[in-house]
Amino acid sequence: MIHDFKLENYGPIIKANGKELGKINLILGENSTGKTFLLKALYSAIRSHEEANKGNSNQDFSEVLSDKLYWTFQVDKIGDIATKGEGKRLTASISLDDKSSLVFGFGKDTIKKVTPTYNNLSQRSSNSVFLPPKEVLSLMDVIYKSTEIDKIFGFDATYSDLVAALKIPTQKGRNHSAFADSRKRLENVFSGKVEFDGKSNSWVYKKGNTKFSIMSTAEGVKKIAILDTLLGNRFLDKDSIVFIDEPESALHPTAIIELLEIISVLAQAGIQFFLATHSYYVIKKLVLIAQEHQIPIPTFMANADNGTWQQTCLLRDGLPDNEIINESIRLFEAEFEGIQ
Repeated sequence: MIHDFKLENYGPIIKANGKELGKINLILGENSTGKTFLLKALYSAIRSHEEANKGNSNQDFSEVLSDKLYWTFQVDKIGDIATKGEGKRLTASISLDDKSSLVFGFGKDTIKKVTPTYNNLSQRSSNSVFLPPKEVLSLMDVIYKSTEIDKIFGFDATYSDLVAALKIPTQKGRNHSAFADSRKRLENVFSGKVEFDGKSNSWVYKKGNTKFSIMSTAEGVKKIAILDTLLGNRFLDKDSIVFIDEPESALHPTAIIELLEIISVLAQAGIQFFLATHSYYVIKKLVLIAQEHQIPIPTFMANADNGTWQQTCLLRDGLPDNEIINESIRLFEAEFEGIQ
């Protein structure tokens, strides 16, 4: 898994360091501080490494990384990803547990080619995936057409990568026990099952003997079904890395809690998670998980004034000092004072 990272002048991120990362890592920040940007920065690097020289691809790592950055951040030229300002140069480094690492950088004048400064990352056969706040099952055809056929900006590479992963057929046979149990729990969250119907060539939601069009299915159901599908088609395995932007999006609080319990099980089975959130439910539940299972859960918070990110605490030690928590406390105190 990713052991540490360092980013400088990466869009809104002036500086971000992560050390001794855990199986679950939490990213907190106000709107526009760069939570999603941080997730995408890590994802684009590690996924490029996984895709390079895999299968029938003739692209080397530099070509894959350049394409991934261009289509993930959707800029006129790659140099536009770097923080604005004279002499600002983007630099990024990522190290894995086995001490192999990747280092690359570029300035604002870079057009379309990124050449790593250093790269001895060990080969990864496992897959990383980025799960956005919105579900994609009902948009798969639109995403595929715009990204793979029309080649236009709109849906970034995290979406097109996810669509490609979801197109893999569900595999039969014995799955990893933790994954099989997690799939059952995921399906129990919405009392049904989402699957691809070969006859209609579309996704459907099955509840009992009744089938519903994916278009008329609740967004929360479709979002949960994405993780279920990636476990079922074996795209994810015990060494995968999963980046989730706003896991709470479109989910009822009880569903959020159950999803985080499942994430805890998958993390203990080996999958590494990076979660970006501004939900009190997510933070509080992760604190309880960290304390129950003695999982560190490194937490990162942004300083909105200067664009820096700090690794502030381990959730095992309790709730972080954060405005999400502080505002929840203020609301509780206001309610309590009103009752008095």
